[in-house]
Order: sequence, then structure tokens, then C-alpha cells
Amino acid sequence: MSAPAETSVARAKSDAWTVLELLRWTTRHFESRGITSPRLDAEILLAFSLGVERLQLYMDFDKPLAPEERAGFRALVQRRADERVPVALLTGRKEFWSLDLAVSPDVLVPRPETETLVSTAIDLAAGRSGLRILEIGTGSGAIALALARELGDAEITATDLSPAALEIAASNADKHGMSDRIRLLEGDLFAPVAGERFDLIVSNPPYLSEAERPSLAPELAHEPELALFAGEEGCEALRRLAEGAPGALSPGGALAVELAPGQAGRVEEWFRAAGLLEVTSWRDLADRPRVVAGRRAAEVGAGAAPRANENVSRPGPGDG
Repeated sequence: MSAPAETSVARAKSDAWTVLELLRWTTRHFESRGITSPRLDAEILLAFSLGVERLQLYMDFDKPLAPEERAGFRALVQRRADERVPVALLTGRKEFWSLDLAVSPDVLVPRPETETLVSTAIDLAAGRSGLRILEIGTGSGAIALALARELGDAEITATDLSPAALEIAASNADKHGMSDRIRLLEGDLFAPVAGERFDLIVSNPPYLSEAERPSLAPELAHEPELALFAGEEGCEALRRLAEGAPGALSPGGALAVELAPGQAGRVEEWFRAAGLLEVTSWRDLADRPRVVAGRRAAEVGAGAAPRANENVSRPGPGDG
């Protein structure tokens, strides 16, 4: 890593770089490449390279780093800036719902907005125990693990088309001591659980359109296309989920899916066309429709299932 001009004179008698100098230089370098969170990315990569927590960097601002320490960091910086590899894939880890998860190019990196789907599912499950939950397209296992943590008596099944993704999910489940709580199955949508019924089905399916591909952030090129794109309009997987869910839901059971904000109105229509009731959009922290949920009708005489808006606190429903 070559020295920035403003520090080269001061370092004329020494080749030492301090933690703070490296962070400042890397932040400016990332900014010049159009990276949206330059300082955060620099801190995460330097902490990872040194094998310390980010807090330790602030305690060691004036600490000089040896050439071999800088070399490892330099390689990460080059891949982030030149190849636009996401930070999570450089470090192999990502936090989601306060869970430290392993990630790889075989899985979608968990996003903060997906926590809206988790919170929606928890609200839909309120007041019910021993639920049978199905997650379709589990990837790293982030959603299934979050629900297993929050709903301690739930029986959870998670599926994915990708065997490599299921290996990552299994590793994460084992790491967090939840291997016995989550059943992992390979296959497309409802095929691995044909004939079974669930009280709650959740999915963060691919929902990007082919038309969006040229305008997407370059970081997405490092994540699996299977988890990102769903046909010309980006709605193919969402439509299939809406059509197939009634046959896989128990009476009174609920379906919740993540989507792009502009898709909410169309998906609500598909939910209603499939016979689902109480169809509602749930908003993310940026106040955008992010999740659509609905319920299958309860059987006559079986008693109505709890409504999605009873005794819960959630963002206001979106209008699609």
C-alpha cells in the first residue's frame, strides 16, 4: 500500500503506518471508488485482517503495523475496491438478528431489511405455540435461525434449491446450537414438503427483474443469481409462492414474503386471488412496503386463528 502524499514526508525516516493512518487512507480510497460506507468497510476489514474486534482499533489508533500485517489488509482493500467484493464475503461472516453467521458466494448476504420479515413472522405467531414453520429459500439459514431463537417451541423446516447453500445453513445451525431445531431439505419451493401442512410459511425469494440487472450495484455480481433474479419482471417466485401456499398452509396458517416495495400491490392481489384473507403490507424501517402477509381461512367450527393485527405492535400497513 503506497503512502498518501500528506504522510510521506512524516514517514521519511520510518516505514511504519499506524492504525489511524491506514483507516484514513483506506476511507479516502474507498470514497474515490464510490463505495457507500467507506469508513465502516475500512474498519471491518482492518479488524478482520488483524484478528481483533472493531473496538480494539480505536484503542490502538497510534499502534504501528508491521509490513506483514499491512500486506494482508492490502489484499482485502484491493478486492473490495477493484473487484467490488462485498465486505461480508471478504470476511466470510455477517450479523443478522444479533446472530453471527457464516456466508459465502453460494448464499445471499443477509440484509437489514429482511429483519422486517422476521419481525412480521413473530407478530403473526403471537399467542400461538408449537407452530410448524416453513422457510422457503433459506440460503445462509438467517431467517430460520432467527425464528428458532425467538420462537423456542416452534418446529422449523427450511428448504433451498442449492446444496451448497444448505451446507452453509447447516453450519450456521450447528454453530448456534440449533441443528436439532431446524430440518433442512433440498428442492424447489413446496416440492420438498409435498403433502405437509404448516402454520406459518415465510420466504425471501428472488425478486429482481432482468431489466434491473444493468443498473445494479457491482457487489451483487458476487452473490448467487439464483437468489436474486426471478424472470423478466422479478415476480415469478412471488407468484408461485402465492399460488402454492394455500395447499401447504394449515387452516388459519399464514404466509409472509419479502419483496421490492413496488411489487406489494401486485402480490397482494395474488394473495387474495389464492383465497388468502387479512392480506396486509408491512413496512420496513425506511417506511417502504417490504413484506406482504395473508392467512388461509380457518376451518368451519375449528375456531378462528388469531388475526395478524390483534395484540401486536407493528408498522402501519402499506397501501402497496
